Amino acid sequence: MERNIVIHPHKLSKRDRIHIKRHKPCVVWLTGLPASGKSTIANELEYVLNKRFVAHTYLLDGDNIRSGLNRDLGFSKEDRAENIRRVAEVAKLFVDAGLIVTAAFISPYREDRAFARSLVAKEEFVEVYVKCPLEVCEARDPKGLYKKARQGLIKNFTGIDDPYEEPENPEIVVETDKMSLDECVARIVDYLTERRIVG
Repeated sequence: MERNIVIHPHKLSKRDRIHIKRHKPCVVWLTGLPASGKSTIANELEYVLNKRFVAHTYLLDGDNIRSGLNRDLGFSKEDRAENIRRVAEVAKLFVDAGLIVTAAFISPYREDRAFARSLVAKEEFVEVYVKCPLEVCEARDPKGLYKKARQGLIKNFTGIDDPYEEPENPEIVVETDKMSLDECVARIVDYLTERRIVG
């Protein structure tokens, strides 16, 4: 099918956008089981980066995105893939704008996370595995979703009747059953500082 699409070049380049900021752009992609702590860490991380480093940031969060951009998607494997595809494309635009974008998504499949990584330069993608045992996540259950999944009221729930594929080589691992929120955020900030993304 002929699509009649022609990419229009921008007069203002990515380099121009980065030049006026005090940091490099990147995607900090947090992945993990439901209730592992992704959104809590992402929210605090964005706040710290914005206040301490005067960084230009934006936070993409699973539930927030599904209430707007991706409200037409369910939780089948195909819909999950499309959810992550759209989010990854949005994150790419933020990186092109020179921002640090924090993405907090279960993103249970390695293939989908690899796609997100492929859209930006190697040094612009930081995968953070928010690691937490299933039993701890289920005990937390802040939204009551594990309980509903166990009762059969929710289908395709990650960790119960849908798989979660652990990252094989994430840049960062934070273990939220062992580390405090501040410790988790500090580990990520330290990594970004070492990589000279912020300074």
